[in-house]
Amino acid sequence: MNRMSRIAAAGPEGAATDWWRGAAIYQIYPRSFRDSNGDGIGDLPGITERLDYVAGLGVDAIWISPFFTSPMADFGYDVADYCGVDPIFGTLADFDALVARAHGLGLRVTIDQVYSHTSDQHAWFVESRASRDNPKADWFVWADPKADGSPPTNWQSVFGGPAWTWDARRGQYYLHNFLSSQPQLNCHNRAVQDALLDVARFWLDRGVDGFRLDALNFAMHDPQLRDNPPAGPDGKPRTRPFDFQQRLYNQSHADIPAFIERIRALTDSYDGVFTVAEVGGKDADREMKLFTCGEARLNSAYGFDFLYADHLTPAVVAGALDQWPDLPGTGWPSWAFENHDAPRALSRWCASEHHAAFARMKAVLLASLRGNIIVYQGEELGLTQVEIPFEQLQDPEAIANWPLTLARDGARTPLPWQVQSEQGGFTASTTPWLPLGEENLARAIDRQDGDPASLLNLTRSLLALRRDHAALRTGGCEVLLADEARLVLRRSDSGQAIIAIFNLSATAADWPAVAATGGRVLAAVNQAKPGVLPGFGAILIEETN
Repeated sequence: MNRMSRIAAAGPEGAATDWWRGAAIYQIYPRSFRDSNGDGIGDLPGITERLDYVAGLGVDAIWISPFFTSPMADFGYDVADYCGVDPIFGTLADFDALVARAHGLGLRVTIDQVYSHTSDQHAWFVESRASRDNPKADWFVWADPKADGSPPTNWQSVFGGPAWTWDARRGQYYLHNFLSSQPQLNCHNRAVQDALLDVARFWLDRGVDGFRLDALNFAMHDPQLRDNPPAGPDGKPRTRPFDFQQRLYNQSHADIPAFIERIRALTDSYDGVFTVAEVGGKDADREMKLFTCGEARLNSAYGFDFLYADHLTPAVVAGALDQWPDLPGTGWPSWAFENHDAPRALSRWCASEHHAAFARMKAVLLASLRGNIIVYQGEELGLTQVEIPFEQLQDPEAIANWPLTLARDGARTPLPWQVQSEQGGFTASTTPWLPLGEENLARAIDRQDGDPASLLNLTRSLLALRRDHAALRTGGCEVLLADEARLVLRRSDSGQAIIAIFNLSATAADWPAVAATGGRVLAAVNQAKPGVLPGFGAILIEETN
């Protein structure tokens, strides 16, 4: 399968720019995008059938969350076969057809790679746990108990409880930073790295254009098995034992960048491949820089600055942008306001009566950020968090931590395609795997498609604006103002400058003195205009020479 050639975009000196730099990427959560066979679960053919909708948004690429063979204890992030498609999603032939269709529409295809852990049903782990002397005995993290039979360290798992589970077959504990059914790979082992690189090569040979590397800072542990020290109070509620520790030794080992360089060497042997690391935790800023610095590591890093922020403020935006200065050797950021792991942004950031206005302002802001921008499916419709009753919860973390939960199910609900259709046109089944939510059904694609004033059509116009203006896509970014309510950015490239002005509050604000009122208005929402900044107003003005 032929990979699409690198896109040549004019840079400051007319140099070619990698296709991914400044790209808009649409995240598809396959279980909830489109069900083609009526079983209530989205699938690969369903994605292929509706890729023309995604291409019509004006994005450059799609990112597909895991569709690999899996027992689905963590909905695909527990991989049982890295090179297989789970039957609920289809077949490898279905994936090949998806890639061909995407490329035919001018869309790049990026997929998740989960290199920190597998499912306990993966053949590698089945062999590893069988004995202490088999060929894969050291492919996972095994350790003897302490003298009293307790786990080797005090490490805690993300989903609650100890990060160690006893296995009677080997008479040892195995490490799992997430569910007990997600054993930790020993990525210190060169053979494990080789096997994972073979996995990447398998998908690259099928035409994949990039990878999101999931939980990459969990890829290696401290071989000395030192206990984590306790974490001091930070004023935030602690809902998991995991939150009571400084995670110094169960993750973030200093050898991870050397493995990253092996990944980059492989992807560089193909044309135009994009790599982005998912990095969370309190040390994320340092690790994101470490994983992307120079030309031998990953292209970008995907952080959590906005995904778990309780409020969107000028200080939050300015702080995130300041972490990624336009300096030689500094990596390139990727931004998302929403994804499959975080509650919908509108439900976190504003009152329900402000959802429509806030969504418009938020769309302009995302299109104005320096870096890659990632639109999570349904974000372009203004979907909000659906309240899922306990008896319908699917997410293992939500069930384990009920009622104090990240509520990931509420952000994973099916995409509403048709407002008048049963189950929103998502499925022919009467019982989709999660309910759509009545409020979100009213925001269906067919209802917004023909409305020039809809958020969907605003998103299309903003993505076109970003694609057509180098200042927005790849230009530098200067924060001119970030006070209690107002944010002013200056994006510039090759003699063009665009001033982006935002009021992040619900009440009118004074026009900022740092922003002139002259120039060509490129976009404006919520009655904003030069000299006037209403509540949640946003305006983009091209400076005149």
